[in-house]
Amino acid sequence: MPQPQKNPGFAVVLSFFIPGLGQIYNGQIMKGLIFIVLASFFGFLTVFLIGYILYPLFWIYNLYDAYNTAKRINERSGY
Repeated sequence: MPQPQKNPGFAVVLSFFIPGLGQIYNGQIMKGLIFIVLASFFGFLTVFLIGYILYPLFWIYNLYDAYNTAKRINERSGY
């Protein structure tokens, strides 16, 4: 049974506001929860300044991953 089509733009918007939410939308529940925990950890690290480097890098990767995963799901579904 083919998976329902995913909207890559919607996945990015979800991940823009809450890192990991786009992954959950794409059906990657565990990955999304891990991303939420990592985003929280990197956000906490801003207290020690290194978080100001790590969080934005992770956040950008999170957006990239949500978009590309949704596109791959659509390609495999034949949409």
